[in-house]
Amino acid sequence: MDKQDGCSAGEPGAGWVDDPWCDALASGWGVRDGAAEATGGPDRAPAAGSATPPRSATDDEIYLAVQRSGAFQEVRRRYRRFVVPATAAFLTWYLAYVIAAVAVPDLMAHRVAGALNVAMLAGLGQFATTFLLAWAYAHHARRRRDAAALDIRWETQELTRGNAR
Repeated sequence: MDKQDGCSAGEPGAGWVDDPWCDALASGWGVRDGAAEATGGPDRAPAAGSATPPRSATDDEIYLAVQRSGAFQEVRRRYRRFVVPATAAFLTWYLAYVIAAVAVPDLMAHRVAGALNVAMLAGLGQFATTFLLAWAYAHHARRRRDAAALDIRWETQELTRGNAR
C-alpha cells in the first residue's frame, strides 16, 4: 500500500490509503467549522469530482443495523462460546482453591517436596492458569474473531464517514 501525502503518525488525517481509522472525515479529527468536509480533510485539497455524499441514516441507525447484522452476531457468538465456559472453568478452579484452603487445611498443608506444600502448588497453579487463559483468549480472538470484527469495523466506518461532526 502507498502512504497518503502528509500521512504520518500523530497527524490528523494520518494513515494508510483507505484507512478509516486515520481519515479526518471518518474520525472528525481536525474538523473546524465544516472545513474538513469541504476539502476532504484539514490539510488536503478536494479530489477532482469528489463530494461527500449525503447520508440518509444517522450514526445511531447505522450502529443498530450493524448490531443486528449476521456478521456481528457471529462475532458475538464466537466470543461468548469461548468466554462463558472459560470464565466458568476458571472461577470453579479458583473457588475450589479457596474452599479447599478453608475446608481442608490439613490437605492443603500436606508437604509435597521440602517446604513446598499442596496449597503453594495450587496457588502457583492459579498464576499459571491465569497466564494460560490470557494466552488462550488472545489466540482464540486472533484466529476466530479479529478478522471478522475488523471487516465490520471498516464497513461501519465507511457508512458513518459522511456523518462526521
